[in-house]
Amino acid sequence: MKILKKSKIAMVILVVLAVIIVLFALVCLFLNQPSFGRLPRGERLVRIERSPNFKDGEFKNECVTPMLTNDENRIKSFINFLFKKDLRPDAALQVVKSDIRHIKRDSDFLIWFGHSSYFMQLEGKRILVDPVFYVASPVSFINKPFKGTDVYYPEDMPDIDYLIITHDHWDHLDYKTIVELRPRIGKVICALGVGEHFEYWKFDKKKIVELDWNENESLDPGLTVHCLPARHFSGRGLTPNRTLWASFLLETPSQKIYIGGDGGYDSRFEVIGERFPDIDLAILENGQYSDDWKYIHLMPQYMSRAAKDLKACVIEASLGRAVEKCSKYASRFIGCFDTSYRRSCKLA
Repeated sequence: MKILKKSKIAMVILVVLAVIIVLFALVCLFLNQPSFGRLPRGERLVRIERSPNFKDGEFKNECVTPMLTNDENRIKSFINFLFKKDLRPDAALQVVKSDIRHIKRDSDFLIWFGHSSYFMQLEGKRILVDPVFYVASPVSFINKPFKGTDVYYPEDMPDIDYLIITHDHWDHLDYKTIVELRPRIGKVICALGVGEHFEYWKFDKKKIVELDWNENESLDPGLTVHCLPARHFSGRGLTPNRTLWASFLLETPSQKIYIGGDGGYDSRFEVIGERFPDIDLAILENGQYSDDWKYIHLMPQYMSRAAKDLKACVIEASLGRAVEKCSKYASRFIGCFDTSYRRSCKLA
């Protein structure tokens, strides 16, 4: 009898161990998909370790930045984020789709696809920022766009002179979008460390311009990109902050355009405004309303302060009325809609 009981216990233990091993193997397979990218290595890692912004094995913000402001740990907050019911429109949103492939290069304009994805044409150069045309997460059933807003796909894009990636989070760097666009991308402009993903995804290393904060690169005669600080974090898997997050400023002889990326409010806006007088256009996020994230996303109450600090005309990344503040650009702001999974808008 005792032998039989011990046999049953041993069998249960073996089954439990087998289940754990299988689950571990499945998790490993999932995390090793190409879409997760790859952590920096080799010469790139050496450069990262020399960066003044890389300390204690990870990139740091310029000021102390708690990831969350509630009492929950990161895992519990992540689970709540995944499964908490969001407000979503009952019907599909009406969206105006522009034929970007056939717009001539001799006009300057900006098309916002939603969330933080947009296309701009600046003095004949075609620039695509943080494009997400498929999924904004590792799995397709999370962070789904509102119905009616998923009207643009990689095949709708013309040849891209410069692809700008502010950081490597899934809602700013979509693997499937990037791979499909690869043959038509001239150069990739990204923050330090993010280039590792692109090399892993078979981009030519010579086409990757990777910058640390306060570095710049002359892309063409009359077009310079400046990599500037942001207050956020990074990561596509279980290891955060091994790649840098950034904002960017595009400078031509006649215009300065600031690309804010993701990031909470701090003194950097004032510093940037002083360093680059007369910014013509600042594109800032303004759709993350959870107070839990108030240090890593720009809350609505800080929008006007950030604009004042930058001394810039502003287009907010989720409020259509913002174009009223930018009458200089309103006639060139085409087909706006939001896929940020929180709010929506459409500009006439």
